[in-house]
Amino acid sequence: MLIASFPAGPWQANCYLVAAAAGAECVIIDPGVDAAEGVRSVVAEHELRPVAVLASHGHLDHTYAIADLADGYGVPCWINGADRDLLADPFAAMPAGVDRMLADSGYRTEFAEPDRVETLADGDRLTLAGLEFTHVAAPGHTPGSSLLRLPYAEDGFSEVIFSGDVLFAGSIGRTDLPRGNPTRMLETLRTTVIGLPDSAAVLPGHGSQTTVARELAANPYLQPEHLQQEKEQGEHT
Repeated sequence: MLIASFPAGPWQANCYLVAAAAGAECVIIDPGVDAAEGVRSVVAEHELRPVAVLASHGHLDHTYAIADLADGYGVPCWINGADRDLLADPFAAMPAGVDRMLADSGYRTEFAEPDRVETLADGDRLTLAGLEFTHVAAPGHTPGSSLLRLPYAEDGFSEVIFSGDVLFAGSIGRTDLPRGNPTRMLETLRTTVIGLPDSAAVLPGHGSQTTVARELAANPYLQPEHLQQEKEQGEHT
């Protein structure tokens, strides 16, 4: 399997391209700000043929280049239905002033959905580019935040999880942005993330790759005492 990645834009969001092998069809995951040129470069270098764009969630730093690439390659975009509206109105889930910051830096501030949009629900399976992805709803960072799971029987791993901004190396996605929800994030951590297999590699939306085993052992947000304390605080507020 070929997995290529690079960080892009002012938020250094990780964009991924996944294919069964060089010269094959591929899937583009989370092409954000300044990602289009990098995607085209990787596609040309490995002679890939994009068949779809997947979004882990609707935040601008992960979706900025989706319409450009999906329409340019004539392929659909797949996104959790709860975040679909952010494709055309990304500032609805961003802090005030981000639009001005982008405009001052020469970026566009008007958006529209790509021509072809498909929505995902929890547990949906997608066969794309000869690969089978499982979409897992993981709300909290945004209502439509997702984990994208892919079997990967190499290097001692059982699967790869594209975790978007749900889980990072040593941290989790923030919930203080518009549409963030700390209670739902806690439930995601307690009911979804904790149950992921130790043998899975985690490729996050920002920062370095990690493993589920490492995060369960050392990520402070996944320790039982933290999860219980947060749960009790939530019950008394």
